[in-house]
Amino acid sequence: MTLHELENPQALSGFLSTHPHSLICFSATWCGPCKASKPQLEALASSYSSDSSINVQCGIIYEHVLGNDIQTYKVRAFPTYVLFSGSSEVGRVQGVNFEGIKELVSKHCTQASFGGEGQSLGGGGSASVSAADARAQRLARFGGGTTAASPEKKPEEKKEEDVEMKDAEPKAEEVATKSAEEDTKMDVDEPAAEGKSEEKSEEKCTEVEMVDPTEDLKKEDIEMLTSSMGFSELRAQKGLINGNGGTVEGAVEWLLAHQDDADIDDPIEKVPKKSEGLVAQSYKCNECGKILSNMANLELHANKTGHSDFEESTEIKKPLTEEEKKAKILEIKALLKAKRTEREETEKKANVVNEQQRRNMGQLAAKTREQMEIDARKRSAQQRKKEKEAAVRERQRIRAELEKDKRERAANKGKLKSNLGVDGYNPSAIQYDVGGDDADEEGAAKKPKTKPPPSIAKMDEYITKVSSYRAGGDGGNCLKILKAYIGNVVKNSDDPKYRKINMENKAYKTKVKPFLGAKNLLLCLGFSVNEEGTALELQEDADMKALETALGKVEAAYTNYMK
Repeated sequence: MTLHELENPQALSGFLSTHPHSLICFSATWCGPCKASKPQLEALASSYSSDSSINVQCGIIYEHVLGNDIQTYKVRAFPTYVLFSGSSEVGRVQGVNFEGIKELVSKHCTQASFGGEGQSLGGGGSASVSAADARAQRLARFGGGTTAASPEKKPEEKKEEDVEMKDAEPKAEEVATKSAEEDTKMDVDEPAAEGKSEEKSEEKCTEVEMVDPTEDLKKEDIEMLTSSMGFSELRAQKGLINGNGGTVEGAVEWLLAHQDDADIDDPIEKVPKKSEGLVAQSYKCNECGKILSNMANLELHANKTGHSDFEESTEIKKPLTEEEKKAKILEIKALLKAKRTEREETEKKANVVNEQQRRNMGQLAAKTREQMEIDARKRSAQQRKKEKEAAVRERQRIRAELEKDKRERAANKGKLKSNLGVDGYNPSAIQYDVGGDDADEEGAAKKPKTKPPPSIAKMDEYITKVSSYRAGGDGGNCLKILKAYIGNVVKNSDDPKYRKINMENKAYKTKVKPFLGAKNLLLCLGFSVNEEGTALELQEDADMKALETALGKVEAAYTNYMK
């Protein structure tokens, strides 16, 4: 097999760089003419490989293998046969036209051959040839007669020939002398001439005429695309060149598909001049006989009908009249408007769906937030219910203790045998302010103080005593006030307003003073009663670290109390 099937773009590039002349067939698996003409192409490649006068290698590559690289080779129809000299294009033939291919190859890829028997430099022929025979050969070369007569001729004819030969001998000898000199010169100059001819043939193979592809475009088509449809002149020219047929419809379809390309506004490059021969002008469906103007119409027809057998055709479709052109323009505008409307409708539907999703997410978030609030209210209600139930149980316990005290007093003539512990009801521990400060002073005067002063080592004991008051949440209220007193001093140690606690305040009298351990906690932290006995003032040498420690413990006790 002398037809090389190339499997990827890299193989094509390597094939072109390896061989001085390459004939590449750009084909497609779905193309009917490509399938039908492949045996002929294989036979042509085989004939070229066996012909030593033709220096060309043949290859075939399919469009699905090339992919987007097919645009590099400017292939607009299948099959397309391109002749390369190295990597440069020499010429191309579009469509199944093997006569054009042969003409293109013979024009650029034919090697010079020299037939006949050669002679050495300065030689005059074989050494065995006599002088008379050599003279006869030279005369025969320049059109002269021969000295030897045919045995079949009559004697009269022989005499006439002898006369003619005698007359021609002087002239023939002069011509032979000149021809011998020319032979000598020709034998010397032939190698140089061969070198020049080879150089000229190589120049012919490498020189490619480049032409402007916009010269063949119709001005009325360009004017229609620019003035009627609003395209720029450059884009209109690109659309007509690449629009698979050179029609306005193909140009519009191409521009709509490539209007966002990065190189859409780049200048149009020159292309190699096309070789002479038949060029496919349209496509024909072999199943129904319909003529299609371009590849886009072919693909549309194939999708609609399911036909797959197509071939290229040289038939040119009848050009549109002015009325048909106007109608076609209106049709294209209507198509563009329909597509734009369809896109807008799609965007509207998408916006509606997005808005619906946003609302659903908002409603779901609102429901979730509402459910969380409901759960929080339920937890709060359950907490309050537990607190009320605890308060009721505590009141019932206190009432039971009081009733027990009454019975004990009644049995022991108004005396109690013992006091209750800190965990239960202890009436003697509550210091109600009945007699005021004067009563306290009088009691202090009657009974000397025997208790030691409050110590910071007993801080935990004082806090525990305050926390033991469970009835009505009195212990919790006391801890809350103590936390506020100590916290104000820690956070604002330099502010004299917070370094003084008013003992005449209702909050102090009702929530701090009546409970054991509350006042002692303040005294052990550095507070002392002033001279008037109306306030507790923080001393200058108070330990701030002890205050911070006490604040943490009071906060922890309050948290445990509220559980």
